[in-house]
Amino acid sequence: MRNIFKPKFFSLLKAGISKKQISSDIMAGIVVGIVALPLGIAFAVASGVSPEKGLITAIIAGFLVSFVGGSRVQIGGPTGAFIIIVYGIVEKYGIDGLIISTVLAGIILIIFGLLKLGSLLKYFPHPLIVGFTSGIALVIFSTQIKDAFGLNIDKVPSGFIDKWGVYFSNIHNFNIYATALTIITILITIYSSKFIRKIPGSFIAIILITIVVQIFDIPVTTIESFFGDIPNKFSFTIPNVDFNNFSQYLLPAFTIAMLGSIESLLSAVVSDGMIGGNHRSNTELIAQGIANIVAPFFGGIPATGAIARTATNVKNGGRTPIAGITHAITLLLIMLFFGKWAKLIPMSCLAGILIVISYNMSEWRSFRSILKGSSFDIIILLSTFLLTVLVDLTVAIEVGIVLSALLFMKRMADIGGKIPPDKDIDLIDDYSDLPKGVSVYEISGPLFFASAKQYTELLKDIGFKSKVLIIRMRHVPFVDSTGLHNLEDVIKSLHKSHVKIILSGVNNSVLKTIKEYQLVSLIDESNIFDSFKGAIQHSKKILN
Repeated sequence: MRNIFKPKFFSLLKAGISKKQISSDIMAGIVVGIVALPLGIAFAVASGVSPEKGLITAIIAGFLVSFVGGSRVQIGGPTGAFIIIVYGIVEKYGIDGLIISTVLAGIILIIFGLLKLGSLLKYFPHPLIVGFTSGIALVIFSTQIKDAFGLNIDKVPSGFIDKWGVYFSNIHNFNIYATALTIITILITIYSSKFIRKIPGSFIAIILITIVVQIFDIPVTTIESFFGDIPNKFSFTIPNVDFNNFSQYLLPAFTIAMLGSIESLLSAVVSDGMIGGNHRSNTELIAQGIANIVAPFFGGIPATGAIARTATNVKNGGRTPIAGITHAITLLLIMLFFGKWAKLIPMSCLAGILIVISYNMSEWRSFRSILKGSSFDIIILLSTFLLTVLVDLTVAIEVGIVLSALLFMKRMADIGGKIPPDKDIDLIDDYSDLPKGVSVYEISGPLFFASAKQYTELLKDIGFKSKVLIIRMRHVPFVDSTGLHNLEDVIKSLHKSHVKIILSGVNNSVLKTIKEYQLVSLIDESNIFDSFKGAIQHSKKILN
């Protein structure tokens, strides 16, 4: 247990944190707390629960994720990915059902961590992750149309197609004031950073729009219209548990746990790349589990690592969990002393913020890039995307994983006996004459979703110790989009450290894929060779 659960906060305290870094972390935490305020309220409202539940989640879960988590900079709290799941659970099982499902999800997350399943994220193909992330973004966008246009609809259907059918049949009754406020909110959220960098656009939008609506008495719905007053206190709640129907909560709990583990570890991986760190994946899962067990009893909803808030933390100088703890304290103070005014926020303003969030989540550039790649990746991408939008997120992930495995087996069968002759045999394994400053790493086998993470981590370790890194690919029959995505990250990271990358033994099929993915622009085609001898000679020219 001791080797599995090692919170970063305590490790850093033991090693020592400078006063300068503590000051930077506190300032970053305050900024992130301000960023998290409108997001916490927006995510809660969109999930069909009262707004204070989003703040409570950000406070309690955010504190615990930083205090006992496995990442230096992870910020925990409610996220957009949970909106459709929470909404569905509340609609079907009520608030008690949501509490039970979230607590069970927390227990499952702890079990994931204790079983050391944190490293399994590397087996999720990039097209699968992009597919369900883009699908979630589209679903979030579709849930905001009613408030964005101020439509007077009593009950919005949960189904995607039915929902849009109702929207189109009522669109002629849109509220021009609500529509205008939504558009203005979107513009402020996107463009305010060009003029005011330290304060998030969503926070500026909420303050300005709320003040204008109150001063001019603009006829639009507000949080108060739907939920009444926002409590500025915590209350401990024990749900009514019907043990005869206990099994019905297992599926939603597993869905929360799966999504929570994927999103939190993705966020940790992204932040590692930003700070050059290494998170402890199993500790992170256990911390997420603890947060999801504790928060619901105080009125919280499911929580996970939030990529956008974590990135904001890093960009503002946060480098230790002190920033995440400060973010939670900042939100607590805002809720206690200013929460009573949050009820005045217009629903159309929250809709505008969530529309921007859904756009940022959509990963449309990655989506478009994968569509230009192999048919195998396209099948996984579109299947996961369509199932997320039209059926269910859990089904989408399950089908995506099975499809990935089946298509990989077919791909391996297709290349069996068709591997081209080895052109890279002129200098086989004798590295004794390598110029000083040149390192070689050979990839054996396909660079695909199951092996990409391991290969790229080793490439970074070797590359940072070199001036030139030659990557031998003579035994690589194909590369999928996950492999290319990870390879791209490695190349960008090494380029920042002024390490030159040379590829050798690249067959025509792999070269074609690299060109389709536009990775050639990063490497430069003059650094790609079909023989090791040519790569060595080129490395000498670079060093000279």
